[in-house]
Amino acid sequence: MTDRETVLEVLKGIKGPDGDVVSAGVMRALTVDGGAVRFVLEIAPSQAEAYTAVKTEAESKLGALSGVDSVSVVLTAHSAPQAPPDLKPKRSAEPKGPQKIPGVDNLIAIASGKGGVGKSTVSANLACALAQQGRRVGLLDADVYGPSQPRMLGVSGRPASPDGKTILPMRNHGVTMMSIGLMTNEGQAVVWRGPMLMGALQQMMMQVQWGGLDVLLVDLPPGTGDVQMTLAQKAEVTGAIIVSTPQDVALLDARKGVDMFNQLNVPILGMIENMSTHICSNCGHEEHVFGHGGVAAEAEKLGVPLLAEIPLDLQIRLASDGGAPIVTSQPDSAQAAAFQSVAKALVDQGVA
Repeated sequence: MTDRETVLEVLKGIKGPDGDVVSAGVMRALTVDGGAVRFVLEIAPSQAEAYTAVKTEAESKLGALSGVDSVSVVLTAHSAPQAPPDLKPKRSAEPKGPQKIPGVDNLIAIASGKGGVGKSTVSANLACALAQQGRRVGLLDADVYGPSQPRMLGVSGRPASPDGKTILPMRNHGVTMMSIGLMTNEGQAVVWRGPMLMGALQQMMMQVQWGGLDVLLVDLPPGTGDVQMTLAQKAEVTGAIIVSTPQDVALLDARKGVDMFNQLNVPILGMIENMSTHICSNCGHEEHVFGHGGVAAEAEKLGVPLLAEIPLDLQIRLASDGGAPIVTSQPDSAQAAAFQSVAKALVDQGVA
């Protein structure tokens, strides 16, 4: 099966008026889904004739790749380049309480007390698993300082903004997605203070055309800061899921995350123990690298469900780095089953 990197290498060899297709910055919304390759070439009207030949060459070369069944290249032209949406905070006449995001039935926050526990990996796989359950799913990457969902979901390009106010989200693996990482260059740091963070989050929630969603997952940054408070104060949150590894250091911060949501009157839907156990691929020996059962004990103590124990497994990491979460790339695997069970539980609860 052809992967995203192979497609990009082919496109780098196709030259247009402004250089190769990738470096020229005209390619948008590249998706490699099974044997289907799709992307958009966003060009100036004056370049339509030149890029018609580029389109034909791309379809021919990509169609010749092993594992590619179909290639769809769409040419779009704009009379003037569109600037990215303004994400600076805007002052309102008076503060408002939590509001329902238009078109979104449920909003679930995915949180962790500390970084490095795999919260974003859980978010991406859970979103894809819910889509496999037939749900209309959105994923908002609110980890402004460390956005990782574009890479994990295999999404590239900048979202369009037809009127400079409304933002059109991206989509892959059946998940509608928005991330600040799509608005900045790769490797560029987001150096913002609290008010700018809060303004950006509000606009990504309220000014994105999410369409009709059964559930919107919000991948929060670690900790108990401005973004978490803004989410709870500005949007109607159905509930929160806390992700933690089993060791005591992570659990200390997980407890603070639970306490924060309790103070913000957000229900805790459950906890997930990530990196719960590791099984050696050579000998089959099971080892609890970070301990085991700590999250289960904490969930029982707090009176909340333990939703899953996710193994520490190389394939989960490789799938996420490759832009196709393991739930989509290996849906029948034991690793994917844990995420699928969480998705089913949320659907059965009526919160997704």
